Amino acid sequence: MYHQAVFDEPLILELKGRRTLKLPHEDEKFDLNIPTGMERNEIGIGDREEFTVVRHFVKLSEMNFGADTDFYPLGSCTMKYNPKINDEISSLPGFKYLHPLQDENDIQGALKLMYELSESLKKITGMDAITLQPLAGAQGEFTGLSIVRAYFEDKGELEQRREVVVPDSAHGSNPASAAMAGFEAIEVPSYPDGTVNMEKFKEAVTEKTAAFMITNPNTLGIFEDKIVEMAEYAHSKGALLYYDGANLNGIMTKTNPAKMGFDIVHLNLHKTFSTPHGGGGPGSGPVGVVEKLKDYLPVPIITYDGKYHLSYNVPKTIGKVASFYGNFGVLVRAWTYIKMMGEEGLRDACERAVLNSNYMKKKIEQFMPVPGKPLKKHEFVASSHDGNLPKAGDIAKHLINKGVHAPTIYFPLIVPEALMIEPTESATKREMDKFIETVKETLTMKHEELEQEPTNLKITRIDDVDASRNPRPTYRIQKMSEKI
Repeated sequence: MYHQAVFDEPLILELKGRRTLKLPHEDEKFDLNIPTGMERNEIGIGDREEFTVVRHFVKLSEMNFGADTDFYPLGSCTMKYNPKINDEISSLPGFKYLHPLQDENDIQGALKLMYELSESLKKITGMDAITLQPLAGAQGEFTGLSIVRAYFEDKGELEQRREVVVPDSAHGSNPASAAMAGFEAIEVPSYPDGTVNMEKFKEAVTEKTAAFMITNPNTLGIFEDKIVEMAEYAHSKGALLYYDGANLNGIMTKTNPAKMGFDIVHLNLHKTFSTPHGGGGPGSGPVGVVEKLKDYLPVPIITYDGKYHLSYNVPKTIGKVASFYGNFGVLVRAWTYIKMMGEEGLRDACERAVLNSNYMKKKIEQFMPVPGKPLKKHEFVASSHDGNLPKAGDIAKHLINKGVHAPTIYFPLIVPEALMIEPTESATKREMDKFIETVKETLTMKHEELEQEPTNLKITRIDDVDASRNPRPTYRIQKMSEKI
């Protein structure tokens, strides 16, 4: 029986400690010319012994569930295992101690790595130019749509083209990014088989459309087999095609966005190319574009003429979208992963991800509906929307009660009681079978039993309604609420 490690561990700010380090001459007064109002006598985190800090974080790690604990079947998140060589390379002193303001003559090795990563991503996507600057997939979307905006503004068509078309199965960040870039999101419904409704698509894409935004395979794990027809139709209306790269793991090396007709693509390096993520980061969302859009990329871009440069020679650039040049630690990990895998290894990863997904789908559809076309790519969506089946939320609670990480639930919204499952190539048959049997086990349990779970974790069943209506998202708000 699984039981989560439980420690009554306070926050690091609440731990008491004693002074263990005294700096030479720290009591002496120095004339530092610090502006009035900026000088502080303490930094607010106190001092603690090394062993106090180490024990604190070791305890937290023992209570945590991560990709090193078991497989992480979060649909749409691609939480694959991060090889330790990635961390080892990113921790080399030459990378770890770089400062972003160093002269480019002193960082030729780092620039070479980023240049080589850009070239690899260009080959993988089929795009003509790449920026590594965006710090996450969502920021990559905003960057790409800002390029769309700048492109049509330059053509004098921006006032006419104010719409971005997205499928009803799209990631939620797609319409949000469109709105942030100043566009109106137009939703297109799907057929019952999970693919875009072509009749409705052609009604939605008009001379008002700036871009059609889609991920392929889509969020049901289904390959949009009419994508070339959609691309040709959108281009005939003067629109651009935007590829959400969140699901690249399902097609990597088998095809690429350029072959499908896309003009812009963002990638999630932390997903497809194995950097540990979740809980807000770290991430990286490079954006690739075709030739006609490369002059709009953020600055600087990395160029090579016998020496590597941070070039600001981008005539119509949208400017910067992040400080400096990107999330460098993630870039190093992605470069390492691609170098270690090679094209053959990346192809194998794609094939194994698809095989694992279809193995789990075949097993689970024996006792739970899996809507859409039968052949899935890297992920699939099951539905417990049946009077005889438990709710998706209760299934998820039972999984974590047994020490099995739950999948994404209640997304995509077009599938009721959705369980979105993505094993990735990292999952073993034993892990997948355990997941399948644990889900199946919920069918034999009484509703009253499931409602009590989880019971083996530090945090048991919470009141979801109260958590939504009365959120306490920060330590400060939590402490304030205790005083009221």
